[in-house]
Amino acid sequence: MASESSFDVVSKVDRQEADNALNQAAKEINSRYDFRGTDASIAWTGEAIQMKAVSEDRVKAILDVFQSKLVKRGISLKSLEDGEPYPSGKEHRIDATLKEGIDKENAKKISKYIRDEGPKGVKAQIQGEELRVSSKKRDDLQEVISLLKGKDLEVDLQFVNYR
Repeated sequence: MASESSFDVVSKVDRQEADNALNQAAKEINSRYDFRGTDASIAWTGEAIQMKAVSEDRVKAILDVFQSKLVKRGISLKSLEDGEPYPSGKEHRIDATLKEGIDKENAKKISKYIRDEGPKGVKAQIQGEELRVSSKKRDDLQEVISLLKGKDLEVDLQFVNYR
């Protein structure tokens, strides 16, 4: 009798890589000519990221620089939740956060997708902010991974604990 094989579907962000991307963006903003004299900055404020500049287009440019640094570091932009620019005194700001974990709504969508499109005999269970997918056949699990990679979902997915 074959034992059950399984893997977990998670959505995590490597904090060190995110911090490196933010530091690279801050360094580029400080050295770029078009940001001179605009008091442009990007920094962590607790768990959030705050971007500041004198005008709305400058703060959007800071966001663009930060997004490019995230992509270079292998962090999906699906993990970045950025707000709209808003005026604050004489400057404009954008607050952004990095999303981690799969919320209940998306977990239910993914689970339903696996049941509908995936091979028979594959089970998906929601466990907090993760999804455990199990099956008797390892080939079925590989098929589920390729199905999920091919589907455009709202969250960035990683596949861990494959056993």
